[in-house]
Amino acid sequence: MPMLAEDQVRDYNDHGYLYPLPAVSADAAQALREDLAELEKREGADLWKRTKFKPHLLIKSLNELVRTPAILDAVEGVLGPDFLVWGVGHFAKPPHHGGYYSWHQDATYWGLSKPDLVTAWVALTPSTVESGCLRVIPGSHKHEQLPHRDTFAENNLLSRGQEVAVEVDETQAVDLVLKPGEMSLHHTMLVHGSGRNESDEPRIGIAIRYVAAHVSHTPGFRDSATLVRGNDRFGHYIPEPTPSGNFDPACVALYEDIVQDRVRRRDAIATGTAA
Repeated sequence: MPMLAEDQVRDYNDHGYLYPLPAVSADAAQALREDLAELEKREGADLWKRTKFKPHLLIKSLNELVRTPAILDAVEGVLGPDFLVWGVGHFAKPPHHGGYYSWHQDATYWGLSKPDLVTAWVALTPSTVESGCLRVIPGSHKHEQLPHRDTFAENNLLSRGQEVAVEVDETQAVDLVLKPGEMSLHHTMLVHGSGRNESDEPRIGIAIRYVAAHVSHTPGFRDSATLVRGNDRFGHYIPEPTPSGNFDPACVALYEDIVQDRVRRRDAIATGTAA
């Protein structure tokens, strides 16, 4: 049974987010942080660039994280019984780092047929106001898709510095403060962002994108996903293998194929030759 109570589901539907929720123990969060730090040390500084789209396919500990029962129980409470992991993001701000994320909606550039996707943001370190925790605008997911503009602003950590092209009343913002091992859930249409890390500690979190099985991907390139609960009666995604270890050859092959197809599609759109 889903772990969310009726009032929690109602709050999520009304406000577009829910926090704090238990994900893993503080010890497990620390162990995952250490595992990822060791992997970064072995693989080099470009690890997260090389694994940007789907690191859960290439890093075993992340593949295990996305299957954590407490996380899946909470996600089931808002998505229903059948869903997949579509993507995973690694978000790290070093101490006193100038980077920030401007106000935006995740769904803007994702090309999903329906906005039935929820992000579970799992804190591996304290995520506080001082360290630049996630900030959200309650109820903004009900406004549907807002226009966005590319700013390419210095220190904006989004790829093109994209931000909503409407006025955001920051007095309404809520700071999603989390302890290590806790998580928040937020709707893919929710306006959110985060500030600079002004603290002496890093702010590290893993964002897991869970998508309902009935949602398809519309841009025209093939994509993959991992079924983690229930059944997939739709077959919109290439099933992802489970890595036996870091950079499992079968998973690497699929990852590279998916990324190459994504790049081909992007280039076709840029040159006007996309079907």
